[in-house]
Amino acid sequence: MTREIPGATALDPHDSKGATAMTPEATLARFREYMVGPSRFMSLVSSFELGIIDQLRDTPDLTPSQLGEAVGVKPDAVEQLLFLLVKEGFVAHDEAADSYRLDALAHVPVGDLNRALAYMNLIKVTALRQLYYLTESARTGTIVGLKELYNAEGTLYDAVADHQDLNDAWLKLMNNVTANIDPWFFDNVDIPAGSQVLDVAGNTGLGAIHTYRHKASPGLKVTTFDLPDKETEALANFKAEGLEEHLSFIGGNVFDEIPQGYDVALIKHFLDMFDKSDVVKILSGVNKSLNVGGTVHILVPVYPENVKDTDNYNVDFFPAFFIGCAMGQGGPQKLSTYVRWLEECGFEVTKAITKNAAEIPPDVIPVQALLTATKVA
Repeated sequence: MTREIPGATALDPHDSKGATAMTPEATLARFREYMVGPSRFMSLVSSFELGIIDQLRDTPDLTPSQLGEAVGVKPDAVEQLLFLLVKEGFVAHDEAADSYRLDALAHVPVGDLNRALAYMNLIKVTALRQLYYLTESARTGTIVGLKELYNAEGTLYDAVADHQDLNDAWLKLMNNVTANIDPWFFDNVDIPAGSQVLDVAGNTGLGAIHTYRHKASPGLKVTTFDLPDKETEALANFKAEGLEEHLSFIGGNVFDEIPQGYDVALIKHFLDMFDKSDVVKILSGVNKSLNVGGTVHILVPVYPENVKDTDNYNVDFFPAFFIGCAMGQGGPQKLSTYVRWLEECGFEVTKAITKNAAEIPPDVIPVQALLTATKVA
């Protein structure tokens, strides 16, 4: 049995009560970092969106006037935006020639840069404006920003069906996340030959396709279970992959009844969307859906056991994102918390591991974990 929960018993290095010794001056200085955060974010994003960075990649040593003419922006505005990028070392400024060239950005592979920009675009489109209403969202348990900005009721995942800008920002990143994390996930799970597998809340079938591709065996069947309006697209995806004989779709809601009689259940990118009461409902429903001895594999972002871990940005991002932008509730938990909840719902946890930080690109926010648990009699 693997039960690796890094830091679960670690003591906080600051003091025995867990409080960091910080002077009032240092506290206020930390506040200043929050004050300039949105401005820094948008100065960087706009420099890319305006084409300034691409121009400097194609033609180094351009003056503000040359850059402004190339991208259709006043030279004064170009210069103002680039002050921050020069300060950060992303761009270099030759004061004598009054020209700019890429500095640190020149050494970042374009593929890696595009991955980071996909995260930043998601934040801009689905979070930056909506988080203005975070306080109201927390009070009401609803996404107030979606109502105010899009006249949309429900969650982000409802709104993407009707609003192309939200869908484009969300779907591109989610597909990239799935493609990048699934190899690690499937390398660490066992799906016995010929299993009947249920992909819980499997959306339009990408997870089922990946399951079959990674774990194909004689008799293996994978069923996507999600809301009925996902069926048409899921079946089309199965057909496009030539896997319609091995993959199927069942429409329904995890909070009503989950189909029963499965050997393996998968829950990926889903549990962190809900508060404890709903997570327990989902896990209890999955327990009923499995045969005795059946296994559930869960992929979910987690908070570090010591939330003061400065190398983990999940606590910086996800609470506000889920409460203010995505669900009006939810957010990841510590790995040890998910272990406890699984045990409360009739499972024996056999594996609980976090993806090695060294294997995660430094620009990626989520730190993913895998939990495997068996249904006990």
